[in-house]
Amino acid sequence: MASFHDFTATTLEGRPQPLSDYRGQVLLVVNVASRCGFTPQYAGLERLWRRWRDRGFAVLGFPCDQFGRQEPGGAEEIRRFCTLHYEVSFPMFAKVEVNGRGAHPLWRWLKAQKPGVLGTRAIKWNFTKFLVGRDGGVLARYAPRVRPEVLEADIGQALRAPAP
Repeated sequence: MASFHDFTATTLEGRPQPLSDYRGQVLLVVNVASRCGFTPQYAGLERLWRRWRDRGFAVLGFPCDQFGRQEPGGAEEIRRFCTLHYEVSFPMFAKVEVNGRGAHPLWRWLKAQKPGVLGTRAIKWNFTKFLVGRDGGVLARYAPRVRPEVLEADIGQALRAPAP
C-alpha cells in the first residue's frame, strides 16, 4: 500500500470505512485509551478537531488495549466514556492492535512510513500520533508525551499545502 487512502478501517459502530473518504484532508491518527495517564489528551484532540475541521482536518481515534489493558471496554463503553468525559465528536474507530502479529495493516504501514526514535517501528504507548498529509503520506510521528496543542503549527502548515 502506498497511501493512507488505500486502507479500510472499521468504525466504532462496526461499519467498514474506506480511508479514501478522507482524501484531501490533513489527519491526525492516534491510538487512544480510556484508562491511560495520557487520556486527558482527548480534550486537546477534540479542541484541535473543532478548531481545524472546517479547513479540512480530522482527528481519527483508534482505541487500543495493548498497553497495560488501558482500553478494556467494548465499543459502546468506549463511546460512552469519550462522550461523557471529553465530549469527543471526532471520528472513532473500532479497537485495534498496533503492534505484533495482529497489528492492523494501517498501523503496520504508519510505523513503516515514520519509524520512532532510533528507527524503532514499535508503538511504545497509547496516544502515539501520526500526522498525515492531504496526499495520504505520513508527515510526522509524535510520541505519547507530545500534547495535542503542541501540534498546532504543524497542522496549520500541513493545511496550507495544496490539495492533491
